[in-house]
Amino acid sequence: MAHYPDLASAMFETFANLLVYQLLGLSADSAFGSALHFFVMDVAKIFVLLVAVIYLMGLLRALLSPEKVRGYVRGKPKWLARSLAILLGAVTPFCSCSSVPLFIGFVEAGIPLGVTFSFLIASPMINEVAVVILAGILGWKLTALYVLAGLAVAYIGGVVMEWFKPERWVEDYVWKIQMGQLHMAEPDTSLLGRHRYAMGEVKEILRRIWKWVLLGIAVGALFHGYVPERWVTNHLGGDDWYTVPLAVLLGVPLYSNATGVIPVAEAMLGKGVAMGTTLAFMMSIAALSLPEMLILRKVIHWKALGIYAAVLAVAFTLVGWGFNLLT
Repeated sequence: MAHYPDLASAMFETFANLLVYQLLGLSADSAFGSALHFFVMDVAKIFVLLVAVIYLMGLLRALLSPEKVRGYVRGKPKWLARSLAILLGAVTPFCSCSSVPLFIGFVEAGIPLGVTFSFLIASPMINEVAVVILAGILGWKLTALYVLAGLAVAYIGGVVMEWFKPERWVEDYVWKIQMGQLHMAEPDTSLLGRHRYAMGEVKEILRRIWKWVLLGIAVGALFHGYVPERWVTNHLGGDDWYTVPLAVLLGVPLYSNATGVIPVAEAMLGKGVAMGTTLAFMMSIAALSLPEMLILRKVIHWKALGIYAAVLAVAFTLVGWGFNLLT
């Protein structure tokens, strides 16, 4: 695994080498040995990074409640509001269960729905946990490309949604909610309070995602160890136009988050899948999960939800094609 130049990655690789190849005596040339090595190394690496990054960002996020996010965006010019919403979405990975109160809060504050949709696109697709893990596994170059593409999709996707005038498809009860019903208690911002909040974030986020992260690593390990490189190159590694929309369609029904899908992307790239195809697959899984769609259905009609999903699917396909052409 020579493409991990940093010290931390080398430590995790050494740990996997000792456990799989020396203690268990498996061969690096065998499919099972290669798959298990991938699994052990990525489990250790990703969960250590998860705990560290979630805790550190939790110390900061204790100061940034959903109400404050809404306050930062309210009353700004539309281009600035959209940019702020995307940046705040990128650093505030609220879970999908927060989508409804955030959506309602944005609507109640008079923030345009196009800006709200930009936030909803950016929040699950780009977050600091996924960025740090992605950089540790795949390098900063690919990570920067992923983040830039995600920011562009969030901005343009919100603009396109605005063209359809989605206000007509918002559920009636959303317009009737008053600010008092949305008030949330201010967090304790003392150092001890922030520590407690950060520890709570670590426990809550790990509780929600650990199974999906393990599943993603297992899928990536099986792909890495058992799928022949020649098969991957013939079906997904070429320049055929259909590989990118196929990757997007494969990602839509899969439920995971940006963190859980990273090991799968790592294995795909290792087998020769094109960068754009891999990025499109990652984006599709992160931003088009079925649970989030069903939760959003509580505040918008099916027609708006369908347009939202179609806009993202088209955007991810265009991003994939663009990166494949560049690389």
